Amino acid sequence: MTRRRSILDDLILFPWWTNLILAAFAFILFRYVVPIITFQNPFLKGLAMALPSFAPIAAGILIFVAAISAFNAWRKGQLLDGQKGLETIRSISWQEFEELIGEAYRRKGYSVTETGGGGADGGVDLVLRKDGDRILVQCKHWKIVRVGVKVVRELYGVVAAEGSTGGIIITSGTFTQEARDFAKDKPLELLEGSELLKLIADVQKSPMHLSNKSNGITCPYCGVEMVLRTAKKGPNAGEKFWGCSNFPKCKATKPYKA
Repeated sequence: MTRRRSILDDLILFPWWTNLILAAFAFILFRYVVPIITFQNPFLKGLAMALPSFAPIAAGILIFVAAISAFNAWRKGQLLDGQKGLETIRSISWQEFEELIGEAYRRKGYSVTETGGGGADGGVDLVLRKDGDRILVQCKHWKIVRVGVKVVRELYGVVAAEGSTGGIIITSGTFTQEARDFAKDKPLELLEGSELLKLIADVQKSPMHLSNKSNGITCPYCGVEMVLRTAKKGPNAGEKFWGCSNFPKCKATKPYKA
């Protein structure tokens, strides 16, 4: 069960400069504005007299929160710029994965709200806003190796119910074919493997190296180029398929379409 967020939790998610503005506003309000207001109620009158001494404390708390916000912004930037490929992405926690995706879209010019309600599995993790659009994002970290159609259907239901512009599901694994088929002709975007790496590389200060081989097929698990192979045995003997170039360490495959 997700822990209920406090006001301080929400303030920490604000940009650091927002908290500095709030600190200045609280100080001026408590120190200079409230004391000159005339109250008839004895309780409010006593409160107005006490607030000036509380002004530095309130401002100090908000300045401290601003410092935490600034540190978190720096940390998320370092997290994004430090990614080298799918292996490093899969080594981070699911919370960091959500922060990574949020920072990538933030650099793309979106206003990003981290809902904090997704947890290790399930729920809308991010809300993106830009040019009047509202997009819901769900992040699936490496423990979800293959994301099935159930997850896609659920997000589509939330998008429709909330009247959002669209939805995005991002995984460090891959999607089942059924999930991809369901997302077609719907306001949904599924990002995996090479698409995930491109999302991050496009906004990194020093972009990670991505394979630019002519086939354009990359492994959804390793992020390296896949090579065309022919099955030598089994029910699909003689048929071509894409296999990871890291085989046998990685046994990922993709169907080949001529």
